[in-house]
Amino acid sequence: MKPSIVIVGCGRMGTALAKTLSDRSWPVIGTSSLHRSSAQKVADICHAPTATDTPWEITSRADVVFLTTPDGMIASVCNDIAHHDGFAKEAVVLHCSGVHASTILEAAHRNGAWIGSMHPLQSFASVDLSQNPFKGIRVAIEGDARAVSLTTRIVEELDAMPLNIATLGKPLYHAAAVVASNFLVTLMGAALRMIEQAGVTSTEAFDVLKPLIEGTLANIGKAGVYQALTGPVVRGDLQTIETHILAMEETMPDMLPLYRCLIQYTAMMAVEGNRISDDGFSALQKIWVKKAPPIL
Repeated sequence: MKPSIVIVGCGRMGTALAKTLSDRSWPVIGTSSLHRSSAQKVADICHAPTATDTPWEITSRADVVFLTTPDGMIASVCNDIAHHDGFAKEAVVLHCSGVHASTILEAAHRNGAWIGSMHPLQSFASVDLSQNPFKGIRVAIEGDARAVSLTTRIVEELDAMPLNIATLGKPLYHAAAVVASNFLVTLMGAALRMIEQAGVTSTEAFDVLKPLIEGTLANIGKAGVYQALTGPVVRGDLQTIETHILAMEETMPDMLPLYRCLIQYTAMMAVEGNRISDDGFSALQKIWVKKAPPIL
């Protein structure tokens, strides 16, 4: 028999877990949400017999409890359930937050449960219930040894790949994900603004840059970030960088702080990778120490 599961929090993540685990014959015995109608909707999807807005009515019967509420509610919901003795002894209690460690589930631990976190390294902007949204992705796991062992099994059942991380490293793990995903979108937004300012139409701007983006990602995969780095910083081409800055000063000065910041960190990375000398770094440093207009 596979362990029984309760889902507390019926948003995109809770819905995806309930559907995917149910499809793989994991018994989802109940769902709970702030609004019972939301819980019932997910219960119908995963054929759970019980839906409620009072989670401790069902969590006490589960081997595994997923707290898939918004991040800011995880600790308080856990505390409420624990206050009503809502966790079974030896149960595994998991949350799916990227930034929080399992330690915010301490109330469940005091109730005799094992605690952990399971964060799929993927954006769940929407849930397509016709396919498995976890297939082939990495899922970060940390927590008590018992919780980590069972969570690893769950992740593998989801056709995902477990990624063990340190409990104390959870915030930096999530920061890395934000930089790689959210900030990539921000950088692309900046690049698109610039190329459109240069006269490329908005309808073709992304297609113009797409081969360059894909080629850069491929180079990082093949050679690593240091060797994949090209352009005026590693060439020590100060004149090109200054030309960029002059153009931005004239047409889009709000981009200057971002550009100077990126020059700075690119130069620092180039030094770490032995792509430029200390003298080259010092010459580049004069560019970002110049006073620049504020972003806002």
